[in-house]
Amino acid sequence: MKYLDRHPARVGRIALAGPRPVIFPVNYAVDGNNIVFRTDPGTKFHAAVHKAFVAFEVDWVEPDWQIGWSVVVRGQARLVEDPDELRRLSRLPLVPWAKGEKGNYVRIDTQLISGRRLKE
Repeated sequence: MKYLDRHPARVGRIALAGPRPVIFPVNYAVDGNNIVFRTDPGTKFHAAVHKAFVAFEVDWVEPDWQIGWSVVVRGQARLVEDPDELRRLSRLPLVPWAKGEKGNYVRIDTQLISGRRLKE
């Protein structure tokens, strides 16, 4: 996760499997080796409550120079409910751009990280 700390992108995508795969853009923060985002009740919230395995992807590209990078994190999503952890996470630079309260914090407990750079 050190790469994401040095190259913050602010918006990534969470991919959820199921009967029909779906991908959502989310604002995120890096917390140690994990990804944290905020959400309202709905599909992402439901995935966290049920501790679903998810993928999170963030990238940056510069098409004219044909350079960029991509990082994929795979792990288990979980709803953060511990009051001490919630207080700590509330201090992260994590401000949702989408409408809604986004009062629920979700953590992706990282199990696998992969990435690549396009030209150096």
